[in-house]
Amino acid sequence: MTDIDLYEAMSTLRAVRRLRPDPIPDEVLHRVLQAAIWAPTGGNTQPWRVIAIRDPHKRQALQKLYQPAWQQFSAVYSKRFESLSTNEREKQERVLKASDTLAENFHLSPVILMFCFNPTLMAITDADLDRPSVVGGGSVYPAVQNTLLACRAEGLGCTITTLLCLHEKEVKQLLEIPEDWYTCAAVPIGYPVGRGHGPITRKPVEEMVYFDTWGSAR
Repeated sequence: MTDIDLYEAMSTLRAVRRLRPDPIPDEVLHRVLQAAIWAPTGGNTQPWRVIAIRDPHKRQALQKLYQPAWQQFSAVYSKRFESLSTNEREKQERVLKASDTLAENFHLSPVILMFCFNPTLMAITDADLDRPSVVGGGSVYPAVQNTLLACRAEGLGCTITTLLCLHEKEVKQLLEIPEDWYTCAAVPIGYPVGRGHGPITRKPVEEMVYFDTWGSAR
């Protein structure tokens, strides 16, 4: 485990899509999963579960679902690059190439974490609003983020993907997920090929944060 400052971990938590097939020691995986469990949930109900998939046949089956889903998504996503500057377009093309590698080798990730949730255990306060509901995710995705940060501390590469939700029926059947539980994210983890994590690019605070009213800068 790396002795890393929390702020450094957050500011260097890249999506690492090139992973080695080397096994992850049980004690390392346990620490990562313990970090997930420490995450807050509404009413402390912990309405999520995670399946740590190490069986090679099941990982292969997930790859066969994931790759065509990625190919369909990337075909649409890549069209957005046409209006970008040369520098930005090249940057996005590198991301796509790394994502292609993940899709081709999804099954070689030594562990794939499949996060599941049960909506009946959640207080989804925005369920009746005239917009897509997001509140329920607040009781699941903090656990995913804790997992990513723990992977960073352990020197593991990781990334979050929701594309397998497009094949939820098949995933539930493969992993024997109960009828009233659903999928919300998959996190392939493993030791990175090459450098792995590093500095990330995000918009500045001044552009993302308002004070007291929308659009009001500090």
